[in-house]
Amino acid sequence: MLDILNYVPLIFIVILLVMFAASAVRILAEYERGVLFRLGRLAGVRGPGLFFIIPGVDRLVRVSLRTVVFDVPPQDVITRDNVTVKVSAVIYFRVMIADKAIVEVENYLYATSQLSQTTLRSVLGQVELDELLSQREKINRELQEILDRHTGPWGVKVSNVEVKNIDLPQEMQRAIARQAEAERERRAKVIHAEGELQASEKLAMAAKVLSAEPASIQLRFLQALTEIATEKNSTIIFPVPIDLISMFMNKKEKE
Repeated sequence: MLDILNYVPLIFIVILLVMFAASAVRILAEYERGVLFRLGRLAGVRGPGLFFIIPGVDRLVRVSLRTVVFDVPPQDVITRDNVTVKVSAVIYFRVMIADKAIVEVENYLYATSQLSQTTLRSVLGQVELDELLSQREKINRELQEILDRHTGPWGVKVSNVEVKNIDLPQEMQRAIARQAEAERERRAKVIHAEGELQASEKLAMAAKVLSAEPASIQLRFLQALTEIATEKNSTIIFPVPIDLISMFMNKKEKE
């Protein structure tokens, strides 16, 4: 019994060493980096893989390098033409420099989300509603450039911004529907007028051709009679050429 008691301190020391070694081992995945602080000072970036730290002296902060997809909640935006809309967006960003993401900003996720909301309201407040609806790609690029410029010092790269939903008031939806209907009517009238113009030009050309050859008028007259005869008509009207009528009228005037 006494022999066993003599080994208790040794066993205790071995257990402490095992616990110390276990707490000193760190394993980081391929998409992770570890920002190491030694006695409060930045000691570099570690990972991926297996490495050791000094327990009680070193502190390791894990940072994921994977792309983060953040949904910007609907924001009340007043456009340049004083229309109130609710706009939501989605932002894709990732950490490029792990130590800056930890040292330069307290919480890069929260900071990026707040910056995206304020930037969304600021940029969309400078455009009109028609531009917001029709030039979404241009607005997305502008948002991405502004956010990336501000998050660059944090070691965060904003790769893409997409305006997702634009909720319009009911009265504005009705106004846009009326505008679209008026635009369709305008286009229909323009197309009809262009068709009438083209038809009149073709008729004028045909009249010139027919007037150059009087016999062609008779042929066209016979063709018209043929077309009428093919239909089931109970009455057929034969148009009398003006030349024939003018002959009789001239004779009567001579008498």
